[in-house]
Amino acid sequence: MKGKLILEDGSVFTGELLGDRLATGEVVFNTGMTGYQEILTDPSYCSQIITLTYPLIGNYGTADKFNQSRKCFANGFIIGELCDVGSNWQKENELSQFLNKNEIPCLYNVDTRALTRRLRSAGTMKGIIVAEDTCKEKCDELMAVPLDAHTVAKVTTPEQYTMDNDGFHVVAMDFGVKRHILVSMHERGCKVTVVPASSSAEEIMALNPDGIFLSNGPGDPKDVLDIVETIKQLIGKKPVFGICLGHQLIALASGADTYKLKFGHRGSNQPVKDLRSGRVYISSQNHGFAVDEKSLAKLPFTITHISMNDETIEGMHHNELPLFSVQYHPEASPGPDDNTYLFDEFIAMMKKGAK
Repeated sequence: MKGKLILEDGSVFTGELLGDRLATGEVVFNTGMTGYQEILTDPSYCSQIITLTYPLIGNYGTADKFNQSRKCFANGFIIGELCDVGSNWQKENELSQFLNKNEIPCLYNVDTRALTRRLRSAGTMKGIIVAEDTCKEKCDELMAVPLDAHTVAKVTTPEQYTMDNDGFHVVAMDFGVKRHILVSMHERGCKVTVVPASSSAEEIMALNPDGIFLSNGPGDPKDVLDIVETIKQLIGKKPVFGICLGHQLIALASGADTYKLKFGHRGSNQPVKDLRSGRVYISSQNHGFAVDEKSLAKLPFTITHISMNDETIEGMHHNELPLFSVQYHPEASPGPDDNTYLFDEFIAMMKKGAK
């Protein structure tokens, strides 16, 4: 079936529609060459329409072991060529089967290069995926649907659960955590208790954690100011490590500000510089907001990492408290393992706190 993407600025991109589902959401682009299944199951993409810039997608199929959450939270998927005969010894399904099973609208045979250039120059914006013959009234109705401001509540775990182990006890606040983040801590011997985003500081401290982890997640950090208040009560009581949305929430809880990037950082090939060592790492990133450097300069924080593309803040640590965070994803999945040392830094911080 012929389909099209309509952006809120009136731009139209045509293609083939997989199935007959329609979609509305913020249209973003990811520059990774592989990892489409991990991207689709990353809760940070909740309510967004994902465009992949790499031209051939689906050539290794899908397998459930690579899912990063319990379901796909993205609203739509836009790609160039859809390969429907994947070759991979671990393959369980073709990408088209995976998309249909998870009810993800997909528009393929799209000029994703032109679409990416449009988003890069104009910024991310709302868009809709519809059949080519959809009437203007229906398109206007879909475009009028407001973007979801309650995405964290959609993706967080509905109930507490534990990955048992013999090491340090980490309580992870789930704002949309990727599975491999939890695995990265568990593989290092940590007992990980995952709690809903709505958990209070009292409930978290009652679990007697050695450290507190603040996860990645979707949306504007200023949409969850109730969580910011919880984090304010936790800072200084135990070692705290934040990733992505968790990093932004730490900044807000500490008195800094955040702002929306023009088109964000999304891909498994994003260079960051560790200002402590001078070393450059390739990182996996997925964020549309960043911490404001001027507001952070007034606080007792040191910037530890910056983006090599636009010099925005990618990491920080508190000068007096056991508190640090990064904007990018050290666990990768997809992406390189260059930055897994940050989990070791968190464990070292918990060791120091236990003395």
